[in-house]
Amino acid sequence: MLPWAFYFNSSSNWDSTTLLLLLEEWSLTPTGTNTKMFLISPVICLVAGVLIIPTILFVIFSQFKIRQETRYMLLGNALLFDLIYLLFYTLSAALNAAYLNLPKEACVLLLFLLAVAYCGGLFTAVAIVLDTYIAVLFPLRYVVILPPSRTKKIIVLLWMCSGVFPGIFFLVLWTTNSFVPCALETCSVPVMLILALNGTDVVKLCFWLSTTFVILCLSVIFCCYAILYFKTKHSGIWESICSRASVTFLMHNTVLFFYFFPLLALFVESFLCINVIKLQRGILVSLTVCNVLTILPKVLFPFLYGLRYREISASLKSIVRRKQLRLVSPAPPPS
Repeated sequence: MLPWAFYFNSSSNWDSTTLLLLLEEWSLTPTGTNTKMFLISPVICLVAGVLIIPTILFVIFSQFKIRQETRYMLLGNALLFDLIYLLFYTLSAALNAAYLNLPKEACVLLLFLLAVAYCGGLFTAVAIVLDTYIAVLFPLRYVVILPPSRTKKIIVLLWMCSGVFPGIFFLVLWTTNSFVPCALETCSVPVMLILALNGTDVVKLCFWLSTTFVILCLSVIFCCYAILYFKTKHSGIWESICSRASVTFLMHNTVLFFYFFPLLALFVESFLCINVIKLQRGILVSLTVCNVLTILPKVLFPFLYGLRYREISASLKSIVRRKQLRLVSPAPPPS
Protein backbone atom coordinates (compact mmCIF):
# COMPACT_ATOMS: atom_id res chain seq x y z
CA MET A 1 0.00 0.00 0.00
CA LEU A 2 1.24 3.49 -0.78
CA PRO A 3 2.66 5.43 2.21
CA TRP A 4 0.20 8.29 1.92
CA ALA A 5 -2.74 5.91 2.42
CA PHE A 6 -2.06 5.72 6.14
CA TYR A 7 -2.71 9.44 6.53
CA PHE A 8 -5.90 9.79 4.57
CA ASN A 9 -8.03 12.48 6.12
CA SER A 10 -11.11 11.06 7.77
CA SER A 11 -13.07 14.22 6.95
CA SER A 12 -13.07 13.39 3.23
CA ASN A 13 -16.40 12.42 1.76
CA TRP A 14 -14.94 9.54 -0.20
CA ASP A 15 -16.09 6.11 0.93
CA SER A 16 -13.70 3.24 1.53
CA THR A 17 -14.48 1.61 -1.82
CA THR A 18 -13.52 4.75 -3.74
CA LEU A 19 -10.32 5.10 -1.73
CA LEU A 20 -9.35 1.48 -2.44
CA LEU A 21 -9.98 2.02 -6.15
CA LEU A 22 -7.77 5.11 -6.05
CA LEU A 23 -4.94 3.23 -4.37
CA GLU A 24 -5.27 0.25 -6.68
CA GLU A 25 -5.35 2.29 -9.91
CA TRP A 26 -2.49 4.56 -8.91
CA SER A 27 -0.34 1.69 -7.58
CA LEU A 28 -0.79 -0.21 -10.87
CA THR A 29 0.48 2.79 -12.82
CA PRO A 30 3.96 2.23 -14.33
CA THR A 31 6.53 4.18 -12.36
CA GLY A 32 8.56 5.60 -15.20
CA THR A 33 5.60 6.47 -17.41
CA ASN A 34 3.36 8.68 -15.27
CA THR A 35 5.81 10.60 -13.09
CA LYS A 36 9.33 10.78 -14.44
CA MET A 37 8.16 11.37 -18.01
CA PHE A 38 6.23 14.43 -16.88
CA LEU A 39 9.35 15.77 -15.14
CA ILE A 40 10.97 16.52 -18.50
CA SER A 41 8.84 19.59 -19.24
CA PRO A 42 9.39 21.35 -15.86
CA VAL A 43 13.13 20.73 -16.04
CA ILE A 44 13.41 22.09 -19.61
CA CYS A 45 11.30 25.13 -18.74
CA LEU A 46 13.33 25.74 -15.58
CA VAL A 47 16.63 25.60 -17.51
CA ALA A 48 15.29 28.00 -20.14
CA GLY A 49 13.92 30.30 -17.45
CA VAL A 50 17.13 30.31 -15.43
CA LEU A 51 19.10 31.21 -18.57
CA ILE A 52 16.95 34.15 -19.69
CA ILE A 53 15.05 35.54 -16.67
CA PRO A 54 18.05 36.51 -14.47
CA THR A 55 19.67 38.13 -17.52
CA ILE A 56 16.63 40.32 -18.18
CA LEU A 57 16.33 41.14 -14.47
CA PHE A 58 19.98 42.20 -14.44
CA VAL A 59 19.42 44.52 -17.41
CA ILE A 60 16.34 46.06 -15.76
CA PHE A 61 17.82 46.65 -12.31
CA SER A 62 21.34 47.62 -13.40
CA GLN A 63 20.25 50.61 -15.52
CA PHE A 64 18.67 53.53 -13.73
CA LYS A 65 16.69 54.79 -16.73
CA ILE A 66 15.09 51.40 -17.39
CA ARG A 67 14.19 50.59 -13.80
CA GLN A 68 12.42 53.95 -13.39
CA GLU A 69 9.83 53.12 -16.05
CA THR A 70 6.57 51.54 -14.95
CA ARG A 71 6.43 48.90 -17.66
CA TYR A 72 9.92 47.63 -16.87
CA MET A 73 9.32 47.55 -13.12
CA LEU A 74 6.15 45.52 -13.66
CA LEU A 75 7.95 43.27 -16.14
CA GLY A 76 10.75 42.60 -13.66
CA ASN A 77 8.21 41.80 -10.95
CA ALA A 78 6.37 39.35 -13.21
CA LEU A 79 9.62 37.65 -14.22
CA LEU A 80 10.64 37.30 -10.57
CA PHE A 81 7.33 35.61 -9.71
CA ASP A 82 7.65 33.30 -12.72
CA LEU A 83 11.18 32.29 -11.76
CA ILE A 84 10.07 31.51 -8.20
CA TYR A 85 7.19 29.42 -9.51
CA LEU A 86 9.44 27.47 -11.89
CA LEU A 87 11.95 26.76 -9.12
CA PHE A 88 9.45 25.51 -6.56
CA TYR A 89 7.25 23.61 -9.00
CA THR A 90 10.23 21.78 -10.48
CA LEU A 91 11.36 20.97 -6.94
CA SER A 92 7.90 19.58 -6.15
CA ALA A 93 7.79 17.54 -9.37
CA ALA A 94 11.30 16.17 -8.75
CA LEU A 95 10.44 15.13 -5.19
CA ASN A 96 7.35 13.29 -6.41
CA ALA A 97 9.20 11.65 -9.29
CA ALA A 98 11.80 10.40 -6.79
CA TYR A 99 9.04 9.30 -4.35
CA LEU A 100 10.50 11.45 -1.58
CA ASN A 101 7.85 12.35 1.00
CA LEU A 102 7.84 15.65 2.86
CA PRO A 103 6.50 16.33 6.36
CA LYS A 104 3.05 17.87 6.40
CA GLU A 105 4.33 21.31 7.46
CA ALA A 106 6.97 21.37 4.69
CA CYS A 107 4.37 20.27 2.15
CA VAL A 108 1.98 23.05 3.19
CA LEU A 109 4.81 25.61 2.98
CA LEU A 110 5.80 24.42 -0.51
CA LEU A 111 2.20 24.54 -1.74
CA PHE A 112 1.75 27.99 -0.20
CA LEU A 113 4.86 29.33 -1.95
CA LEU A 114 3.60 27.92 -5.24
CA ALA A 115 0.24 29.61 -4.70
CA VAL A 116 1.93 32.92 -3.84
CA ALA A 117 4.13 32.76 -6.95
CA TYR A 118 1.21 31.86 -9.23
CA CYS A 119 -1.05 34.58 -7.81
CA GLY A 120 1.78 37.12 -7.99
CA GLY A 121 2.43 36.34 -11.65
CA LEU A 122 -1.27 36.55 -12.47
CA PHE A 123 -1.79 39.83 -10.56
CA THR A 124 1.28 41.37 -12.19
CA ALA A 125 0.04 40.27 -15.63
CA VAL A 126 -3.20 42.12 -14.94
CA ALA A 127 -1.20 45.18 -13.82
CA ILE A 128 0.88 45.06 -17.03
CA VAL A 129 -2.26 44.97 -19.15
CA LEU A 130 -3.81 47.87 -17.23
CA ASP A 131 -0.55 49.80 -17.63
CA THR A 132 -0.69 49.24 -21.40
CA TYR A 133 -4.37 50.19 -21.43
CA ILE A 134 -3.69 53.51 -19.66
CA ALA A 135 -0.60 54.26 -21.79
CA VAL A 136 -2.48 53.77 -25.07
CA LEU A 137 -5.80 55.41 -24.21
CA PHE A 138 -4.53 58.18 -21.91
CA PRO A 139 -1.02 59.02 -23.20
CA LEU A 140 -1.03 62.63 -22.00
CA ARG A 141 -2.03 61.72 -18.45
CA TYR A 142 0.01 58.52 -18.22
CA VAL A 143 2.93 60.04 -16.29
CA VAL A 144 0.52 61.64 -13.83
CA ILE A 145 -1.53 58.46 -13.33
CA LEU A 146 1.41 56.06 -13.00
CA PRO A 147 4.60 57.81 -11.84
CA PRO A 148 7.52 55.60 -10.67
CA SER A 149 6.73 56.26 -7.00
CA ARG A 150 3.16 55.02 -7.40
CA THR A 151 4.32 52.01 -9.39
CA LYS A 152 6.58 50.93 -6.51
CA LYS A 153 3.62 51.13 -4.15
CA ILE A 154 1.57 49.05 -6.59
CA ILE A 155 4.30 46.40 -6.68
CA VAL A 156 4.35 46.25 -2.86
CA LEU A 157 0.55 45.90 -2.94
CA LEU A 158 0.86 43.07 -5.48
CA TRP A 159 3.21 41.18 -3.17
CA MET A 160 0.87 41.69 -0.23
CA CYS A 161 -2.17 40.49 -2.18
CA SER A 162 -0.21 37.52 -3.49
CA GLY A 163 0.46 36.45 0.09
CA VAL A 164 -2.89 37.36 1.64
CA PHE A 165 -5.17 35.79 -1.00
CA PRO A 166 -3.77 32.22 -0.84
CA GLY A 167 -3.05 32.68 2.87
CA ILE A 168 -6.77 33.03 3.62
CA PHE A 169 -7.57 29.79 1.81
CA PHE A 170 -4.69 27.92 3.43
CA LEU A 171 -5.76 29.19 6.86
CA VAL A 172 -9.33 27.99 6.26
CA LEU A 173 -8.12 24.58 5.11
CA TRP A 174 -5.72 24.32 8.05
CA THR A 175 -8.31 25.23 10.69
CA THR A 176 -10.89 22.84 9.21
CA ASN A 177 -8.31 20.02 8.97
CA SER A 178 -8.96 19.68 5.24
CA PHE A 179 -5.40 19.33 3.92
CA VAL A 180 -6.06 16.02 2.22
CA PRO A 181 -3.09 16.14 -0.21
CA CYS A 182 -0.58 16.81 2.57
CA ALA A 183 -2.26 14.23 4.76
CA LEU A 184 -1.57 11.77 1.98
CA GLU A 185 2.14 12.55 2.23
CA THR A 186 2.32 13.85 -1.32
CA CYS A 187 3.04 17.37 -2.49
CA SER A 188 1.96 16.63 -6.04
CA VAL A 189 -0.14 19.50 -7.36
CA PRO A 190 -1.84 17.27 -9.99
CA VAL A 191 -2.91 14.77 -7.33
CA MET A 192 -3.99 17.68 -5.12
CA LEU A 193 -6.33 18.91 -7.87
CA ILE A 194 -7.88 15.46 -8.26
CA LEU A 195 -8.42 15.19 -4.52
CA ALA A 196 -9.81 18.73 -4.33
CA LEU A 197 -12.44 17.87 -6.92
CA ASN A 198 -13.49 14.87 -4.83
CA GLY A 199 -12.80 16.21 -1.34
CA THR A 200 -14.83 17.85 1.39
CA ASP A 201 -17.22 20.72 0.81
CA VAL A 202 -14.66 23.18 2.24
CA VAL A 203 -11.97 21.98 -0.18
CA LYS A 204 -14.37 22.15 -3.12
CA LEU A 205 -15.47 25.66 -2.13
CA CYS A 206 -11.86 26.89 -1.92
CA PHE A 207 -11.05 25.28 -5.26
CA TRP A 208 -13.99 26.83 -7.11
CA LEU A 209 -13.53 30.26 -5.49
CA SER A 210 -9.86 30.23 -6.52
CA THR A 211 -10.75 29.15 -10.04
CA THR A 212 -13.43 31.82 -10.30
CA PHE A 213 -10.99 34.51 -9.16
CA VAL A 214 -8.37 33.39 -11.70
CA ILE A 215 -10.98 33.47 -14.47
CA LEU A 216 -12.01 36.96 -13.34
CA CYS A 217 -8.40 38.18 -13.63
CA LEU A 218 -8.01 36.63 -17.06
CA SER A 219 -11.34 38.16 -18.14
CA VAL A 220 -10.03 41.61 -17.17
CA ILE A 221 -6.94 40.98 -19.32
CA PHE A 222 -9.06 39.85 -22.28
CA CYS A 223 -11.46 42.79 -21.99
CA CYS A 224 -8.62 45.33 -21.87
CA TYR A 225 -7.02 43.85 -25.00
CA ALA A 226 -10.39 43.79 -26.78
CA ILE A 227 -11.10 47.43 -25.88
CA LEU A 228 -7.59 48.44 -27.01
CA TYR A 229 -8.13 46.72 -30.34
CA PHE A 230 -11.52 48.32 -31.05
CA LYS A 231 -10.31 51.75 -29.90
CA THR A 232 -7.24 51.69 -32.15
CA LYS A 233 -8.35 49.67 -35.17
CA HIS A 234 -9.09 52.85 -37.16
CA SER A 235 -5.72 54.45 -36.39
CA GLY A 236 -3.87 52.53 -39.12
CA ILE A 237 -1.53 50.53 -36.87
CA TRP A 238 -3.32 47.25 -37.77
CA GLU A 239 -3.12 47.60 -41.57
CA SER A 240 -0.10 45.34 -41.96
CA ILE A 241 -0.14 41.86 -40.43
CA CYS A 242 3.60 42.23 -39.80
CA SER A 243 3.31 45.59 -38.05
CA ARG A 244 4.65 45.92 -34.53
CA ALA A 245 1.15 46.36 -33.10
CA SER A 246 -0.17 43.23 -34.84
CA VAL A 247 2.77 41.10 -33.74
CA THR A 248 2.53 42.40 -30.17
CA PHE A 249 -1.21 41.73 -30.10
CA LEU A 250 -0.61 38.20 -31.39
CA MET A 251 1.99 37.55 -28.68
CA HIS A 252 -0.34 38.85 -25.98
CA ASN A 253 -3.10 36.54 -27.17
CA THR A 254 -0.69 33.60 -27.34
CA VAL A 255 0.25 34.02 -23.70
CA LEU A 256 -3.39 34.61 -22.80
CA PHE A 257 -4.34 31.36 -24.55
CA PHE A 258 -1.79 29.41 -22.52
CA TYR A 259 -3.22 30.93 -19.35
CA PHE A 260 -6.81 30.12 -20.31
CA PHE A 261 -6.33 26.64 -21.76
CA PRO A 262 -5.20 24.91 -18.52
CA LEU A 263 -8.29 26.27 -16.77
CA LEU A 264 -10.48 24.95 -19.58
CA ALA A 265 -8.84 21.55 -19.27
CA LEU A 266 -9.40 21.60 -15.50
CA PHE A 267 -13.08 22.40 -16.01
CA VAL A 268 -13.47 19.51 -18.43
CA GLU A 269 -11.58 17.24 -16.07
CA SER A 270 -13.72 18.30 -13.10
CA PHE A 271 -16.89 17.19 -14.89
CA LEU A 272 -15.46 13.97 -16.32
CA CYS A 273 -12.99 12.56 -13.82
CA ILE A 274 -15.58 11.38 -11.28
CA ASN A 275 -18.17 9.46 -13.32
CA VAL A 276 -16.97 9.36 -16.93
CA ILE A 277 -13.23 8.71 -17.12
CA LYS A 278 -11.10 6.54 -14.89
CA LEU A 279 -9.29 8.11 -11.98
CA GLN A 280 -5.91 7.05 -13.33
CA ARG A 281 -6.64 8.85 -16.59
CA GLY A 282 -7.82 11.87 -14.61
CA ILE A 283 -4.46 12.03 -12.84
CA LEU A 284 -2.72 11.87 -16.22
CA VAL A 285 -4.83 14.82 -17.38
CA SER A 286 -3.85 16.74 -14.24
CA LEU A 287 -0.17 15.92 -14.81
CA THR A 288 -0.41 17.23 -18.38
CA VAL A 289 -2.17 20.42 -17.27
CA CYS A 290 0.17 21.19 -14.37
CA ASN A 291 3.52 19.97 -15.73
CA VAL A 292 3.13 21.21 -19.31
CA LEU A 293 0.32 23.70 -19.92
CA THR A 294 0.54 25.70 -16.69
CA ILE A 295 4.29 26.30 -16.76
CA LEU A 296 4.54 27.10 -20.48
CA PRO A 297 3.39 30.75 -20.01
CA LYS A 298 6.05 31.16 -17.31
CA VAL A 299 8.86 30.39 -19.75
CA LEU A 300 7.22 32.03 -22.80
CA PHE A 301 6.67 35.31 -20.97
CA PRO A 302 10.34 36.48 -20.92
CA PHE A 303 10.84 35.58 -24.58
CA LEU A 304 7.58 37.12 -25.86
CA TYR A 305 7.57 40.17 -23.59
CA GLY A 306 11.05 40.82 -22.23
CA LEU A 307 13.00 40.48 -25.47
CA ARG A 308 10.28 42.44 -27.30
CA TYR A 309 11.26 45.72 -25.60
CA ARG A 310 13.85 47.62 -27.62
CA GLU A 311 15.80 48.90 -24.60
CA ILE A 312 16.18 45.43 -23.10
CA SER A 313 17.10 43.74 -26.38
CA ALA A 314 19.59 46.52 -27.17
CA SER A 315 21.19 46.16 -23.72
CA LEU A 316 21.44 42.39 -24.13
CA LYS A 317 23.03 42.81 -27.56
CA SER A 318 25.58 45.27 -26.17
CA ILE A 319 26.46 42.84 -23.35
CA VAL A 320 26.96 40.01 -25.86
CA ARG A 321 28.97 42.30 -28.12
CA ARG A 322 31.28 43.33 -25.27
CA LYS A 323 31.88 39.70 -24.36
CA GLN A 324 32.71 38.86 -27.96
CA LEU A 325 35.15 41.77 -28.17
CA ARG A 326 36.81 40.56 -24.98
CA LEU A 327 37.20 37.08 -26.42
CA VAL A 328 38.70 38.22 -29.73
CA SER A 329 40.84 41.07 -28.36
CA PRO A 330 44.52 40.46 -29.16
CA ALA A 331 46.91 39.67 -26.36
CA PRO A 332 49.29 42.48 -25.30
CA PRO A 333 52.72 42.33 -26.99
CA PRO A 334 55.57 40.95 -24.84
CA SER A 335 57.69 43.64 -23.20
